[in-house]
Amino acid sequence: MENLREAIKGKKRIVIKIGSSSLMHENTDRLNLLKIEKLVRTLVDIKNSGRDVVLVSSGAIAVGRNAIGLDCKPSELPVKQACAAIGQARLMMVYQKIFAEYNSLAAQVLMTKNTVLNKTNRLNARNTFDELLKLHAIPIVNENDTISTYEIEQLNTFGDNDRLSAIVSAIIGADLLILLSDIDGLYTDDPNSNPDAKFIECVDTLDDTTLDMGKDSSKSSVGTGGMAAKLVAAKIATYSGADMVITNGNDIENINRVLKGESVGTIFKSNKIENFNLNSLID
Repeated sequence: MENLREAIKGKKRIVIKIGSSSLMHENTDRLNLLKIEKLVRTLVDIKNSGRDVVLVSSGAIAVGRNAIGLDCKPSELPVKQACAAIGQARLMMVYQKIFAEYNSLAAQVLMTKNTVLNKTNRLNARNTFDELLKLHAIPIVNENDTISTYEIEQLNTFGDNDRLSAIVSAIIGADLLILLSDIDGLYTDDPNSNPDAKFIECVDTLDDTTLDMGKDSSKSSVGTGGMAAKLVAAKIATYSGADMVITNGNDIENINRVLKGESVGTIFKSNKIENFNLNSLID
């Protein structure tokens, strides 16, 4: 495992996913601006080191919900759409302002499932990402919830940004995906309910035993993903040729610890499958 961690230092194209719960204050579900500032500073520093970095950021619906004064997650689809439309604009405004303070460019990329299922759209998305990265911009990706939330009933969305971040990794040929979560990594069972659950530092192969450890265990009032979603993301990322790390997003410094090869989080070893059919894990 030490060699696997050491190899992370040489990764050149990195996707980082941060969930809503990692962006918000736990007690108020409002944006944690100090944490976002540290996240942006970390991303810019990665870029300045000569590596490509893409951020997949949740939070649009949660930010929109707060803007219109809702106390809990909206359940009606039109309300979700409205929250997403309001919140995405506000969230990007915050990102743009902080990126500008570090003399850096941020670019918004909103994706739908059709972007990936259609081969031409997928190629166009790859070309867009490549050009943005050449221009030294940092793409900030989210699902286009304003459109896609209606399609949830038809199961026509990514379902969560864990899977979306893995799809982005596959599309752009990333060699590392970091999932910032509300948990330290993968456990043999849900540690929220089982105190005897054991932490797993490294996963060489995603077999049935490992996949059975997935739990829909998100305990956040703003997030949507659980460990099951992260393991689907691990399949997409590792089969596409990227290593993946799940680590705790409560400490943004964990990003740097991962990139320094420190033993942080759970690392999933790349197991690239030639001619891997990405659509098979999206449908």
